Amino acid sequence: MKLCRFGRRGEEKPGLVDADGVIRDLSSRIADITPAALTSDVLARLSAVDPASLPAVPGTPRYGVPVRGIGKIVAIGLNYEDHAIESNLPIPTEPVMFAKALSSLTGPNDEVMLPRNSTHSDWEVELGVVIGKTCRYVEEAQALDHVAGYVLANDVSERFNQKQRGTQWSKGKGHDTFCPVGPWLVTADEVGDPQDLGMWLDVNGQRMQTGNTRTMIFNVRQIIVYASQYITLFPGDLIITGTPPGVGEGKKPSPIFLKAGDVMDLGIAKLGTQRQQVVEWRHLGDEVLA
Repeated sequence: MKLCRFGRRGEEKPGLVDADGVIRDLSSRIADITPAALTSDVLARLSAVDPASLPAVPGTPRYGVPVRGIGKIVAIGLNYEDHAIESNLPIPTEPVMFAKALSSLTGPNDEVMLPRNSTHSDWEVELGVVIGKTCRYVEEAQALDHVAGYVLANDVSERFNQKQRGTQWSKGKGHDTFCPVGPWLVTADEVGDPQDLGMWLDVNGQRMQTGNTRTMIFNVRQIIVYASQYITLFPGDLIITGTPPGVGEGKKPSPIFLKAGDVMDLGIAKLGTQRQQVVEWRHLGDEVLA
């Protein structure tokens, strides 16, 4: 089952994407796709709904972040060996964890806004894991039972702020619009094995990243086990699990970084695609991003 949220920022409605790719309005069955909607009981109830019984949404509406009220974003760094090598960093012996700000969340096809004075903004296609059941010290055999579904994410990163302004990666990872998520939350039963998903990212039509989740250093089970030893994971929490090689920072002979006017296209098998145009920084005021 593919669940989504569609409509203008701050006015999104819940939707279900049918087998033909048509968005069906779920508003008559549920108020919104929130952490409370990610329990096994609610997901089972929604999966029993005949999509044809729901009104089709006309046109091509904007997709929002598939879950409203994500509680936290737990990110895993350097989780593909070739990416660690291209980043000139040691291959990790245990998962590298950091936080990404909730204010970085944005829809999958919304603009990505460069931070003020950005010089080293970069791309990272990643598999996102959405938690559906509270996790504390979970065992590996039960880890995937705590997953509601999976999403496509772009862990946009300002490398200078990430690496040259002290040791806290979050300073380069949490800028506004730096976490496009969606277009859908695909439930765990439909995805099946999360360790066999092809992934890719293009910039201006040129392939930059090609990978597969099977080459993760730490798989999804192991990441959930590890994170739950240090942070309680609640329904609606998002884990992004690392990126394969091909980021701009690692390009030879010279790094390539994002500039205004660039377009990123990315996708993961079964999870859909995203497209973002890169724009200059602007003052957002109280504008809602997610």
